[in-house]
Amino acid sequence: MGEIGDAVLEVPADLLQDDNELVLAALQNNSPTCTQDPFDPSLWTEVLPDSKLVFDYQPQAVTPDFSQFPYPLFDTLSLQPNRVAYLQPTKADSPWLTATARLQTYLGRTAHYRPLDTRLVKNLEDLAAEERLVILGTPAQQPALAELTLPFALKDGQFVDDAGKPVPPESGLLMWATAVDDSSPVLVITGNGEAGVAKAVQYLVQPQDQQIATGHGVVVNQAAELPPLPPRQWPGYLPEENDFLLTDLTDPNRQPLDEMTVRGSHSPAMEIDFKALPDDRLLRGSKMRLSYSYGPQINPLTSLVDVELDGVSITGERLTEVKGATRRTLEVDLPGDRVTPTSKLQVNFRLDPRERRSCSRVTDQQLWGTIHSDTSFSLNRTAITNLPDLDLFKTGYPFTAPQDLSATAVVLPDAPTNTDVTVLLELAERLGRVSMADSVQLAVYRQGDLPQADRDEKNLVAIGPQSRFPLPELLSEEGFALRGSGTRQWGNTQVQPLPDGEGLMKSVISPWNSQRVVLALSGRDDTGLAQVTDLLRHDPLFYQIEGDTVLVSAQVPNPDPYISADYRLATLRQSSQVQLATTT
Repeated sequence: MGEIGDAVLEVPADLLQDDNELVLAALQNNSPTCTQDPFDPSLWTEVLPDSKLVFDYQPQAVTPDFSQFPYPLFDTLSLQPNRVAYLQPTKADSPWLTATARLQTYLGRTAHYRPLDTRLVKNLEDLAAEERLVILGTPAQQPALAELTLPFALKDGQFVDDAGKPVPPESGLLMWATAVDDSSPVLVITGNGEAGVAKAVQYLVQPQDQQIATGHGVVVNQAAELPPLPPRQWPGYLPEENDFLLTDLTDPNRQPLDEMTVRGSHSPAMEIDFKALPDDRLLRGSKMRLSYSYGPQINPLTSLVDVELDGVSITGERLTEVKGATRRTLEVDLPGDRVTPTSKLQVNFRLDPRERRSCSRVTDQQLWGTIHSDTSFSLNRTAITNLPDLDLFKTGYPFTAPQDLSATAVVLPDAPTNTDVTVLLELAERLGRVSMADSVQLAVYRQGDLPQADRDEKNLVAIGPQSRFPLPELLSEEGFALRGSGTRQWGNTQVQPLPDGEGLMKSVISPWNSQRVVLALSGRDDTGLAQVTDLLRHDPLFYQIEGDTVLVSAQVPNPDPYISADYRLATLRQSSQVQLATTT
């Protein structure tokens, strides 16, 4: 019968670095005479979920410097969720919305898997201690700039240089300041004109440009214009080329893979992210040529190497050489119908020693297996997808194709409210988390500013409650529809729920371009629209979406996304799908 024990282990502070790996090892045996097998499944040790790490630390004052950006706006090593607030401008026009969304997309990419809490504040007094603040816009849009101590002088509503001359409107200004008794860093992105503000933001969201910045104030005279990305160049997914090597793939930390070695009889699988692009369809004839070696002293009767796809074995080979072997090749037929955007390949070396000594694990540590960097893949594939399908939106598709978001535009009402902008921030952060590129080209417009070229050529996301929805025809067309007088319609069924507080996410083929998609984020009112914020923000909710329509609502006053009963998600599918072929 198992028992629960406690162990308190001191971690020497001088050994801690920015990135640390903590290993817990247990030496187990259930026989004082050493006649039992130490690998007997009746022997087990479990680390319980209430185990914890306790850090005793003292925060230190730092001097913000753009050579360390995005720190301190976002700290990738923070033990707590990063909290960022945006100061509302006097007027949220299309250029401000675009610049804000691009910065939030960049923060989403930086956060990756880390938590990020974002909100809007009306003034500096609303800022909480240690909460980071972003002030974005011209002095006319952000009067609060006059309340801060800044490295550039503000005179008569314009920033001036050392000679007292106004900074050109096409030049952007970046500055660090502080608020809340110097406990909260403030990132100021400004300029004397909208062109300068946009240029400053574009500089920040392009990591290769940040390397030349330093100090607490920067004048951005020019930001590089990067060429558009191919729509099927997705870092972290399978390469565009049909023939590639192991080194062309990356690990979960976005680092290129290299040779990998495991040791011992019960070594873990070597895992390879093998994520197909959302529109990939692998066909027969797709192969993996595994290049591997293994060491001597194995038992050739019971040792083998096998390859699994998502935990299901697809092939294997017995290791027959007692003296070991070098650069062996195992050809693996890849089942194309089972390769998805979340797939993983696992390579297992089942190594058994020629002699096994009871009560000792030392006798298996001389056993090793290696997969080499010249392991190659040859794919036979085509690019076809069926839309609309919200299941693909879990990868960002089609809005993240290409990954710089240059083929996506967001539309808000002409007078966006705080709820509208909050949904925009959550959407931009989510698109950042599921994409990776050296630039952000996302465009955001108010309803009256949407260019016809963008409407006709791009994938669109429309945000707003039913009464102010910027593309009203999308809420009343086929599939689930919100109509007047509080009426809902799905197929031939009409109802009038009271109240109607559910949020709506609906995907349809664009009425202006049969090769594009429009995503509606809406609700009957702002209460319903706020539910969409939770749907985009919380992974346990977001990764449940599917079909072409999702309805979401909280069932309790303070819902917890990790408790399934606290939210209700309803999935609908009625719109007919269209099969689209993309370029391979």
